Amino acid sequence: MFGTDGIRGRAYEEITPSLMMRVGEAVKEIFGCGKVVVAHDTRESSPDLVAGLLGGLEGSEVVKLGVAPTPAAAFYGERLGVPALVVSASHNPFYDNGVKIFAPGGRKLSDSEQEDISELIGSLADSDAAPDTPTDAPTVAPGGVGSGAVCERVEDYLAHLESAAGGVSLVGMKLAIDAANGACSEMAPALMRRLGAQVREVCCSPDGRNINDGCGAGFPGRIAAETRRGEIGLAFDGDGDRVVAYDEGLVDGDFIIAICGADRRFRNCLAGNTVVVTVMTNMGFHLSMRKHGIDVVTTPVGDRHVSEALESGGWELGGEQSGHVIFRDLATTGDGLLTAVVLLSLLRRNTVPLSVLAAETMTRFPQVLRNVEVPVSLDASEAAAGISDSVEDVRRRLGEGGRVLVRSSGTEPLVRVMVEARKEPQARKFADSLVGDLKAHLGLSG
Repeated sequence: MFGTDGIRGRAYEEITPSLMMRVGEAVKEIFGCGKVVVAHDTRESSPDLVAGLLGGLEGSEVVKLGVAPTPAAAFYGERLGVPALVVSASHNPFYDNGVKIFAPGGRKLSDSEQEDISELIGSLADSDAAPDTPTDAPTVAPGGVGSGAVCERVEDYLAHLESAAGGVSLVGMKLAIDAANGACSEMAPALMRRLGAQVREVCCSPDGRNINDGCGAGFPGRIAAETRRGEIGLAFDGDGDRVVAYDEGLVDGDFIIAICGADRRFRNCLAGNTVVVTVMTNMGFHLSMRKHGIDVVTTPVGDRHVSEALESGGWELGGEQSGHVIFRDLATTGDGLLTAVVLLSLLRRNTVPLSVLAAETMTRFPQVLRNVEVPVSLDASEAAAGISDSVEDVRRRLGEGGRVLVRSSGTEPLVRVMVEARKEPQARKFADSLVGDLKAHLGLSG
C-alpha cells in the first residue's frame, strides 16, 4: 500500500474518501491519538479526501491547517507530539492524490508502522459515510496563508523559518518563485517578502488542476526560462517539501547539499563530518565531498531512508537530488521553504552569486535519465531486474568514469534508467541502449 513516500494513486479510483476514512481510523487506533494535525494541497480532489479522513478521525481533536506544505504539518506534529496527516500526491499530476503520514513527533513512519497501518486499513470495512465520487462543492475550505481556514499556529511555523536565516536580511535580493501552483503558492512569496526579498511570483495561482502542470521542481525548465537577469529562481514542488534553484544554471538538491555541507564543514558545524544522500546522487557530488574532506553515506531512493540514516548515525544534513533536503537539526523532514531560507542566507553571508558558488563547489557529471512505463499487469521491480546482464555490461564499459542505475519507481508504474558519464553523448548512448533492452524484455515497441 505504501510507496516511496506515503500512499498514492488515482483520485476517486485508487485513492477514495472511504479509503481516507480507513486511514484516519487506522492512525487513530494505532497511535491512540487524542489529537492529530491535518493539512492538504491544492488539488481539486483534496477537500473530498480530507472530509473522508476527518470522518475516520472522529473523536480526535484535529488541528486543521487547510492548504499548507507537508513540512508545516510535520512541524506541528513535532511541536505537539502528535501524528500528522497530509492529503497530497506531492509532485504527481492533479488527477492523482494520496496521503503522507507522520508518526507522533513529526517523524517518518518506520517499516513496522507502515505494515501495521496497511494491515489495519485492509481489515476495516468500507463505509458508506464517505462518497467515492466528486462532490459538487468542496467540503473543506481550501485555506491559505492569512485565511480563516488556516490554523493560527502556522504563524509559529513561519517564525521558525524566519529564524533559520540567523538574522540575515534578504533586502536587495531579487527572487522568482515557482510554487508549482501548489501548497506553497501563498506561503513562499509571503515568507521571502518578510525576510526582505523582492519577489516575482510564477505559477502561484492554483485552480485545483494546474498543480505541477509543467512547473515546479519537477519541471525545472520553467523556472530556468522565467528567471530574469539579476534574479535567483526558486521552484518548489506541489506539497512544498522540495526546492531547486536557478542562477545561470540549475542548482538541484545535489548542489544544495554540497554547498551547505561545505559551508558547515568550513564553520566546523557539520555533525560527524558526514552527509547522507541516495544512490541517485551525481558522481560529481561524491568527488566534491571527497575534496572537502566530508564523508558520504548512501541510501536507497526515498527521503525516508535518508531520514533513518541521519537518525541512526547522529548526522544532520542529507537529502536527494530532487531537491528534498533534510536539516535534521532544524526539522524532522525535508522542507523546501526551510532549504530556500538556509541557502539564501548562506549566499548573503558569503556575498557570492549562487552560480559562482555552485560552480566552485561541484562539477556535475552529465546524467541522462529515461523513464519506461511498465504495463499495470507487470511488476516494475522484476522488469528492472530482467536486464541485469545489460546493466552489468554498461557498468563494465564505463568503469570509474561513469555510473548506471536501473530501478523501479516507488510512486509510479515506471522503470527509471539513469546513466552518468564524463561526456553526455556517451551517457545518452548507453541510456538509450538500456531502454531498448528493457522495452525488448517487456515486449514493448518503440
